[in-house]
This record gives sequence, structure tokens and C-alpha cells, in this order.
Amino acid sequence: MQSEKRYLTVYEQVRKDIIGGRYPVGTKLPSKRVMAEAMDMSVITIEHAYELLAEEGYIVPRQKSGYFVSFDDSDIYVGAEKSFITAGNRIKRLKNSEGYAARFREKPADNQNKKNEPGLSYSIYAKTVRKVLSDFDDYIMQKSPQNGLFELRSAIAEYLIRSRRLDVTPDQIVVGAGAEYLYGLIVQTFGRDVDYGIESPSYQKIARVYAAGGASLKMLKLGNDGIESDELWNSNVKILHITPYRSFPSGVTASASKKREYLKWSRKNGGYIIEDDFESEFTPSRKPEETIFSLDEEGRVIYVNTFTRTIGSYARCAYMVLPENLICEFSDKTGFYECPVPTLDQLVIASLIDSGDFERHINKVRRYNRNK
Repeated sequence: MQSEKRYLTVYEQVRKDIIGGRYPVGTKLPSKRVMAEAMDMSVITIEHAYELLAEEGYIVPRQKSGYFVSFDDSDIYVGAEKSFITAGNRIKRLKNSEGYAARFREKPADNQNKKNEPGLSYSIYAKTVRKVLSDFDDYIMQKSPQNGLFELRSAIAEYLIRSRRLDVTPDQIVVGAGAEYLYGLIVQTFGRDVDYGIESPSYQKIARVYAAGGASLKMLKLGNDGIESDELWNSNVKILHITPYRSFPSGVTASASKKREYLKWSRKNGGYIIEDDFESEFTPSRKPEETIFSLDEEGRVIYVNTFTRTIGSYARCAYMVLPENLICEFSDKTGFYECPVPTLDQLVIASLIDSGDFERHINKVRRYNRNK
């Protein structure tokens, strides 16, 4: 545990230095040995930290040369009076590096491996159901509040701060019967008079749900690390639906620079981002994936996740986290809907989270994915 904290400390410090400009794009980082001596840590600790930074696109390794900074927060958009700069320019500078192919290449999602992942134990789930039935008696027959039970929303909020560094309150969380249900509420909130941008290619149901709600769709082409910059900046979309981690079916994961480009787009265009975080909890990385919601300082990101992936297909329950500035508008536009997730199901999921069984299951799958 202490070793893990040490390499995460290095990761956070170097990441902060990169974002702050101490190490500009193209700069070579100090060697692992030099950094180890400077921080009074082992070379292995520094190596683990550098590996995390490379996984998230902050740096790239070059064989026999070291690690070089790839994060470029300025090489995105230079103002309306100038031309657009695409992510392709950045990639061209890096394409000869050894780390480029591993970090930026597109690869299809491996659905077969998902089938082989260890599932949540039936005995744990059954034990939890029995406990909830015993503890809550006829409370399970009560109708859920519109946004979901406080017990579940509170458990989710505590889980998010522990595991994802998302500091949110239960009032920001909305529970629904699957992510598709929540997409429909999003259309109800923002209306049909704006264009919705969706990754191309993307999971087909996303477009179908938005279209069924009457939304006007624009398909935005995916590049090697996210939506291509020309597609993003030249569109007139106001709502951007993205899956930053392993977008299906392309397998593309947004780089650290691309995530910040999305936020710049939202600020300059008065837009909102729907961050569909379908499976990043099962990342093989030693730390959770960096979410766009955690980087947002202006309340322009809605975070969506589902228990269908983390618990199982029988758990027809998902949730979204609203920025505080959207809570009242969301309530005004969708407050007449009833929560479609049964009280029993919500209490079972809350109990799985509170007991630690939920996180132990996620950690088990992450270890499995690392060892494959």
C-alpha cells in the first residue's frame, strides 16, 4: 500500500509539472535514475509512475532515448481569427516514437475477453439481497423518489470520491433504468432545437436513443485519440456525447490533451459534454482513468455510468452526475418522471457499495485484466 502511494505521488507531481508547463511538449523527462535520486525513491517506483503517465497520453517512451512529453494544452485552438490546429499535427510529431503505436493506435474492443472476466459472485449477490430483505422489511415496497433513493445516491457519491476523485453530492446524482433511459432525460433537458454531436463510429444504440427523442444528430469522425479537431470545431453542435475510454467499436481512448480540448470546446461554444464512462473502472491500469468531469471547472460535463457493466446485465440500473448549475433546470424539465428502478434493486446496489463488495469485485477484475 505504501509503495502504491509513493508511485502515485510521483505521478501526480510530474503530471502537475507537465500541465503547468515546467515540461513543455517535446521535452525529455529526467531519466528514471535521475528522477529516483531527486525524489529519494526507487527506480521501480519512478518507472511505475512514468508508465501511468504514458498510458494516459502525457508522455511517450522512445526506445533507448527515454520519455518525452506529448501533452500539449495549447496546440488545440488559437481563436476565431486564426486557423484551426488539428490533433493530427501533434501526432505527426510523435509518430516516429516507440510509444506512439502502443498509445494511439486504434484497436477493436475485445468482447470475447469481457465474457471471460470474473463476474460478481452469485453468493455475494444472494447474501446481499437476503440482508436487504431482512433489514428494510416493507420499505422495499415503497416508491422511489424521482432521482433515486437517497441511500443509493449517497453510496454512489461516497464511492466516486474514493475511487474516481469526483467530489459530488447526492443531490447531483440521478438514478435510471439503464444509460439509454438517462440519454432520453438529457434530450428532455436540453431540448430538440440544438444539434447533438456523437462519435463516429460509436455504439449504435446511442444515436438511436437520441434520434427517438427527436434530437438532431451530427456524426463526428473519430481520429486516433478522440474526435478529430476539424470535425469538432467546425460543427455547430451544442451537446457532445463522447466515450473517452475505449469507445466502442473502435477501441479509441482520448488522450490527456484531447480531454482538455473537449473542455475548451465546451467553454468557447457554450456547449455541454456527456461523458459516457461505460467501462473505465475495469482499466488494467494501476490507477483509475482520469475523467473529464474531474477536470471540469465550469460545470459543463454530465457524467454517465452504469452498473450493468460493473455488476452484471441483470442490474438494470445506471446513474448520471449533473453539474450543480444544471440541477434546477433538470428538475424543471424532467421532474414529472418517476424513477423506474425498483426500490429493492437500489437498496441491493447501495449495500454492495457500502459493504465494500462492489469495489473488491472491481479490483479483482482489474487484476485479472492486468495479468492477461
